Amino acid sequence: MTEAYQHFIDGQPADASDGAILTLPDPATGTTLATSAAGTAADVERAVAAAHAQFKGGAWSRMSGAARGLCIHRLADLVERDAEALADMDATAIGRPPAEPRMLDLPNAIATLRHAAGWADKIEGRTIPTAGYMGRPTLSYTERLPVGVVAAIVPWNTPLMITCWKLGALLAAGCTVVIKPAEQTPMSALHLAKLCREAGIPDGVVNVVTGYGATLGPVLCEHPKVAKITFTGSPETGAAIQRLAAPLFKHVALELGGKSPQIVFDDADIEAAVGGCAMGLFFNQGQVCAAGTRLLVHEAIAEVFTEQLAAVAEGIRVGNPADEGTQMGAVASRGQFEKINDYIRRGSEEGARLRAGGVSEAGDGWYVKPTVFAGAANDMSIARDEIFGPVGTVIPFADEAEAIAIANDTRYGLAATVWTADVARAHRVAREIEAGAVGINAWAPIDPQLPWGGFKQSGLGRECGLAGVLAYTEEKTTTVVLD
Repeated sequence: MTEAYQHFIDGQPADASDGAILTLPDPATGTTLATSAAGTAADVERAVAAAHAQFKGGAWSRMSGAARGLCIHRLADLVERDAEALADMDATAIGRPPAEPRMLDLPNAIATLRHAAGWADKIEGRTIPTAGYMGRPTLSYTERLPVGVVAAIVPWNTPLMITCWKLGALLAAGCTVVIKPAEQTPMSALHLAKLCREAGIPDGVVNVVTGYGATLGPVLCEHPKVAKITFTGSPETGAAIQRLAAPLFKHVALELGGKSPQIVFDDADIEAAVGGCAMGLFFNQGQVCAAGTRLLVHEAIAEVFTEQLAAVAEGIRVGNPADEGTQMGAVASRGQFEKINDYIRRGSEEGARLRAGGVSEAGDGWYVKPTVFAGAANDMSIARDEIFGPVGTVIPFADEAEAIAIANDTRYGLAATVWTADVARAHRVAREIEAGAVGINAWAPIDPQLPWGGFKQSGLGRECGLAGVLAYTEEKTTTVVLD
């Protein structure tokens, strides 16, 4: 029997106000996986009202930072208890081998919640000495106060991990939330909301409304009781969110993807670089915002590197993620499948040399071959656009200056990787690259303690670390005239 998912509003499951549902396809088979409530503006209104009531005078608003931290710690324990089930939910929804979210997404989500819990009672203000007021002594101090109700709009590629990036920090700060998961992946967010209740977080603090982004997104962005929108997705949608939020001057945090370079110098450990670059390129079927899809390789080793990377690509076992031994599953949707294949065709038409993979034929599921192009130029569409699939482009460079110039010749600036044995070069290049996070001899070394976010059109603001918690606060100043 097909599972039917509902909203989670004010601590209770709820159908859409008009009873509408949407169908969730299984990317591995093309069949129906489940259904979920297709939310309406009225559903958003109910969820925001519940969150606002908790923020203004509810049990959550009266809870101390230490008590909030204990709730978040209990939530982390419950996520750890249900980790395998949560990993399977996310993996099944996007056609991914369950081993991947079990290896990265769930451990990171749990660690993020625990890290955020530790900050809940440490959000402090300052006492600031001044010259006084019109000759009279004063005491001036600041407080960090929660911004209010947050709308958290989450993508489909690593849904639970990114939900926890947002949820842990905003709960630590004392905010409440309406989570809008991607229409393809509501399951883990709904389960997480139920775990919040089990952890002792009051009803109404964490609400989940499922449905189409085009319907629910504008309502959340324009709602007068929503103080902040945090969104992970495309630059085009991020720009639309900014426009919708602008009239009420809402806080906006945007993580908008990238076209991340992996720079391989001729002194790098080739075997390690090929393995690391392959992980950065093919992990989660390439459906990662920080995917290292632009492979900038020194011309002296470009051919050897490409040959070895192509061999890795050809050796990846693609198939049903439920089958033993599968290393790469399906991409998340038919539309994604068609988009990726269109870019592969364009790569060949633009003059890049296909070294592995190629256009994939449609079948029962949406499976794309791991694909590597060589001899490419940075002005080709496969080198400039975020394909969000397992397609890599090898671009040769002559020296360090050219590598940096090519790396920065993009509208994006989320992440980058530098492969070299020269420590001084590693620091020089990392400083010059226009990206929010740079890994040296390792792709995407994310950690809950490290701020995450992009430059340029990769977004605004930071998640994780202390910066991620403070982003859900306002600094307020109070001055007392003492005599």
